[in-house]
Amino acid sequence: MTSANFTRLGDFAKEVSRRAASEANLPVYSVTKHQGFVPSLEYFRKQVFSRDTKGYKMVAAGELAYATIHLDEGSIGVCPEASLISPMYTVFSVDETKANANYLERFLKSPQALSAYPAFAKGSVHRRAAISFGRLAELPVPLPALPEQRRIVAILDKADALRAKRREAITKLDQLLQSVFLEMFGDPVTNPKGWRMATCEDLCRTRDDIKCGPFGTQLAQAEYQASEGVPLWGIKHVNVNFQVATHEYLSEEKASKLSQYSIESGDLVMTRKGTVGKCAIYPDDAPPGVMHSDLLRFRVDRKICNPIFLRDQFRISPLVKSQLEVMSSGAIMPGINVSKLKKLSVFVPDIEFQETYAKVVTRSINDLSTSWAKSIEATDRLFFSLQHRAFSGKL
Repeated sequence: MTSANFTRLGDFAKEVSRRAASEANLPVYSVTKHQGFVPSLEYFRKQVFSRDTKGYKMVAAGELAYATIHLDEGSIGVCPEASLISPMYTVFSVDETKANANYLERFLKSPQALSAYPAFAKGSVHRRAAISFGRLAELPVPLPALPEQRRIVAILDKADALRAKRREAITKLDQLLQSVFLEMFGDPVTNPKGWRMATCEDLCRTRDDIKCGPFGTQLAQAEYQASEGVPLWGIKHVNVNFQVATHEYLSEEKASKLSQYSIESGDLVMTRKGTVGKCAIYPDDAPPGVMHSDLLRFRVDRKICNPIFLRDQFRISPLVKSQLEVMSSGAIMPGINVSKLKKLSVFVPDIEFQETYAKVVTRSINDLSTSWAKSIEATDRLFFSLQHRAFSGKL
């Protein structure tokens, strides 16, 4: 494929709208951004769809469907079998003499396509902006000959499988971490070893040791610097344990004015919006930084609490997770604030036990996890490079 020949999506695809009858006996699927079509009951482990599926859309094997208001997140997939999906999805079929459905799915999930979707959306709030098929039909799609489409799919599938294996290894490390935690401290819910309970604010020396990032009025995007200064960190960095560099910085002067929102080596940093409760420890080798408004900083008193132990209790404990779920519910956008986090209850073993656990984790599991995280980052770069070349006619 030496050059990308673009074709309007509507020239080889058309919307499909078939409603299920009350007696339809088909499995119900959901469409996710990472896995495409997934059986709803297996994926969510509970029934999230209506018991009355009359009015649900029927989808045939090989047809595509996307979340009408979440296409910009990549929520699209190819249907594996005849099934039902919620009316919230848009369904369409492709002319198989012109396009391979799996190739089209790959393109519609690519960064090139994702960046184009806002121009096709209709709605006042971007997060809820809908993209009808009538609008999406105008999207230009690079459409080489079918053999070339199949070749591209095969290459991207192999690269994606490699990424999946790396992530599976990380999952197994997480399971090992959980086993070590439970062996040393017992079940956090039943607390069989009788560790004392405390609130999060009890683990701090000052009232400002638990702090959220600056409000929007305190930090304007125009004040960001692109290449040097004091690093500014957000949700995406916490989600990957600060293994990805930031590209946003502040001047020393601005960072000094926001010093109360600083994060330093050993601080536990938590997401308070989006992936609520996701947490990571700010690395020892990272310079002091400033956190975005969607983060919380947790600076513990090291005489009574080890941040590694607390981080893993947040990650592992069903008791903590259930409290976070309750605290973050009830709003349009789930989130948690400082006053709520201060009241969250955790168990606190003697500091000697916490320190022993932290040494075990640091010496073994964390080193392996960091190594695998870097490997994942490398395979991600490879995949995105292949993806870009594939849809630019250079693969």
